[in-house]
Amino acid sequence: MIRLLPRDQRFFELFTRAATLNVEAARALRELFATTMDKRSYLVESIKRVEHEADDITHELVTRLDKSFITPLDREDIHLLASRLDDVVDRIDGAARRIAIFRADHAPTGAGILADVIYRATEELLKAVQVLKNGRSGVMINACIEVKRLEEEGDSVYAEWLGRLFDEEKDPIALMKWKEIYDTLEKTLDQAEDVANVLESIAIKHS
Repeated sequence: MIRLLPRDQRFFELFTRAATLNVEAARALRELFATTMDKRSYLVESIKRVEHEADDITHELVTRLDKSFITPLDREDIHLLASRLDDVVDRIDGAARRIAIFRADHAPTGAGILADVIYRATEELLKAVQVLKNGRSGVMINACIEVKRLEEEGDSVYAEWLGRLFDEEKDPIALMKWKEIYDTLEKTLDQAEDVANVLESIAIKHS
């Protein structure tokens, strides 16, 4: 049914760009946890630049929505999808900033694993967004199902490695730092699942 709706290709282009920025930020976050401390500042700043660009895209989407008489999707869905995509990159930026602010030491293995799960989830969201304008609801729903599976995988990783952190970390300050970073990573996956829920709802409406 999406094919029968009036098309404003710019909305779809902006959504695709926002989802692409999520992937870029997640890739940099994964590198951040794998790199040496002397290279972290560049990656943190790179993520911040991506986050600023994502904010600009969200602003353009909302502004365009306010000025459009006819939209290719429900207005509420456009606003919600724009907001939820922006939430993901905000959380990624939050994790990166905590690494910098806390001057955290070498990252525990679990943090890198979680960052990789986040990256894979953003790739699935991009797949779903890219076919939004074509109404390929099957592709969208399959990608959303995979995001939810990845969120569950992330929950398991979070529980296991947070437990290890409390068992193995003897420095209480380092424990506090990495617990907060772990929490932020887990919340990032929750935000990715929120995007998947919005996309799944859109797919069902127009299937």
